[in-house]
Amino acid sequence: MEMSHIKDVAEKVKQNIQRVMIGKEDTIDQILVALISSGHVLLEDVPGMGKTLLAKSMAKSLDCSFKRIQFTPDLLPTDVSGINFYNQKKGEFEFRAGPIFANIVLADEINRATPRTQSSLLESMEEKQVTIDGETRLLDRPFMVIATQNPVENQGTFPLPEAQLDRFLLKVKLGYPTKAEGLEILKRFKENNPIEDIKPVATSDMIIQAQNIYSKVHVSDDILGYILDIVEKTRSHSSIQLGVSPRGSQALLKAVQVYALLQGRDYVIPDDVKQMSKPVLAHRIVLAQSMRLKENQAEHIIDSILNEMTVPTEEQLQR
Repeated sequence: MEMSHIKDVAEKVKQNIQRVMIGKEDTIDQILVALISSGHVLLEDVPGMGKTLLAKSMAKSLDCSFKRIQFTPDLLPTDVSGINFYNQKKGEFEFRAGPIFANIVLADEINRATPRTQSSLLESMEEKQVTIDGETRLLDRPFMVIATQNPVENQGTFPLPEAQLDRFLLKVKLGYPTKAEGLEILKRFKENNPIEDIKPVATSDMIIQAQNIYSKVHVSDDILGYILDIVEKTRSHSSIQLGVSPRGSQALLKAVQVYALLQGRDYVIPDDVKQMSKPVLAHRIVLAQSMRLKENQAEHIIDSILNEMTVPTEEQLQR
């Protein structure tokens, strides 16, 4: 697959998802960025916004295996990863794979599970493998976790620790639809659910090929410096207690390379960095105590940092 073909594949997937989802083009683009860059997505919004519907539409648009895990307080780590059980007929232990052994895994309401169960995802998300009873099993490619969580309910939930939040390439919020979009939603879902008619438009091989070549997108030294300036500013900002780690800067680099491809370019421009900075960086910073109660404050701070940064000029990028 050529780099120019990645946009065509992504566009087909996007159009397929939009047969179900109304609007949300930027959100769909961001999830495609995560898919192609081998990352994971945390969808956070109030109930009924279409988080699960979006994840299912993405999975059905790809010719990939899909599993859904409903996270609850009584869910055990083995319910996610799998277990070795004793087969009495054969007189030996056999491995029964858990739902994590799929290409696309929907972790629904992830913050309802206990920290122990949440941590069972860490190895699979970072290393693309699962270790059970001392035996390591590799996960198939592509592998992607799409997790959802409800930010307004605190009772019976276990907030994700920073170490696990850092494993998600992007944190995405859907937001309310406009009135026109709301009208279209009512019309489209009036008689049946259009997700039942979704068919795959891309294969797992296509996604793997895209994952193997996106890193060839050109990134100039000035763009790399621009990314590092943004990251460094999060570490010295007065409203931020803990800034973005080196893993976060690498995540932003991967995201902007894929985003550039989705725009039909084989090189990165500053607008790509601006577009991806909030979904990649906002959930990786720890705000100062006085700022934590303000809604969307992390996104506002990233915006203010972007406004302060000196943007590389076209002449610099062409050097």
